[in-house]
Amino acid sequence: MRLLRRRLAVFRALPVCCTVRGMLARSRTPSPQGWSRWLVPPAALSIHLAIGQAYAWSVFKPPLESSLGLSGTASALPFQLAIVMLGLSAAFGGTLVERNGPRWAMAVSAVCFSSGFLVAALGAATRQYWLVVLGYGFIGGIGLGIGYISPVSTLIKWFPDRPGMATGIAIMGFGGGALIAAPLSTQLLSSFGADSAGIARTFLVMGAGYAVFMTLGVLLVRLPPDGWRPPSLPASDAPTATHQVSARNAVRTPQFWCLWVVLCMNVTAGIGILEKAAPMIRDFFAGTTSSVAAPAAAGFVGLLSLANMLGRILWSSASDVLGRKNVYRAYLGLGALMYLLIALTGNASKPLFIICAAVILSFYGGGFATIPAYLKDLFGTYQVGAIHGRLLTAWSTAGVLGPLIVNAIADAQKHAGRTGPALYTTSFFIMIGLLAVGFAANELVRPVHPRHHEPPAAAGESALLTPEEGALS
Repeated sequence: MRLLRRRLAVFRALPVCCTVRGMLARSRTPSPQGWSRWLVPPAALSIHLAIGQAYAWSVFKPPLESSLGLSGTASALPFQLAIVMLGLSAAFGGTLVERNGPRWAMAVSAVCFSSGFLVAALGAATRQYWLVVLGYGFIGGIGLGIGYISPVSTLIKWFPDRPGMATGIAIMGFGGGALIAAPLSTQLLSSFGADSAGIARTFLVMGAGYAVFMTLGVLLVRLPPDGWRPPSLPASDAPTATHQVSARNAVRTPQFWCLWVVLCMNVTAGIGILEKAAPMIRDFFAGTTSSVAAPAAAGFVGLLSLANMLGRILWSSASDVLGRKNVYRAYLGLGALMYLLIALTGNASKPLFIICAAVILSFYGGGFATIPAYLKDLFGTYQVGAIHGRLLTAWSTAGVLGPLIVNAIADAQKHAGRTGPALYTTSFFIMIGLLAVGFAANELVRPVHPRHHEPPAAAGESALLTPEEGALS
């Protein structure tokens, strides 16, 4: 009887599950007549502003360390795992995003990201740190990856005339999410307390709040009708099926791996400063008349976050006019020049240091926002979301590589008795070399050979692939 009751309960739940699944289905996502494409960027922003909270994780580090007795390395583990899971879930889930549509992907992202906070809240309340790592890092990290790529191909299809601007608007939200999350987290911790119970309540409130906020994007997103194009785009400029490349074929092209290197090098150079921004500026000017206090160092971090956010919309929009290859020449070439100026001038000029660092971070953000449009130019819109997901493994690599270079060298220099700019000069020259490698890889990018193109009939099937066709190669 007990088994029978369980089976009946399952069958009773089926209509509800089917209804929810039907609401999220790709077939239910096409826009009605007269739908404005300008409603889609806000839908994407609702996801990216939420998951951009990841950049504000440092707010939770001190209270976690004091309340749970953690080291600095241990308190960084949820963030590090979240970034790793972002790249992995984006890579392996990209084809599912294309197949099931943006509404399904945004819903999965909202469920994983918000429930990750809830599991982390349970971990903080019970003082079981492994639950915080599991919730925020593993479960929430999956939400990060699926959410990051969920609106990309949809935005490009709605804005074939301005793909750089469209993706820049959405991905700008990821860079700016910390500007909302950092003060919000600080205020909640101040109200609830910085002990384990207060941290748990903060996680709980943020998880519930983000669930509501992200649901707005789930309800608002729409796909354009088949064959749709904006009036401003002449028929002769519309994307053609002969230039469509599947995700499986894309990873077999040299163009994909050149862009992988480009993104990895650009992100490594930016995240090397971003991860250590506050202690870096204090170390640089320690013992000089321009020494930096802790509040000013926090302001420097905020400035870099703003540069990261603005670079995503400004540089990606510029790429619609200047071309993708040209703006990456600026990211990589001028970025190397900024690093060289910092390395050569040292602590002689604080304004120059701040300006150069802000420019580097604007290139860091711009690189993220421009890469989907670059992929669209090379591989078409057929499975650009899945291709973008695979490319984000470069971010996972850079997220480990950049901080490792800067921190390891700074620690070694401290052990050798050096102080000031000498702690970072060697790592800056390494970053210059990495940017030069990225610059060379960008120069090697050429149009994709026609043998990799999809047949017109296949490219028009809305990326409905079998699992075998979508498998990561």
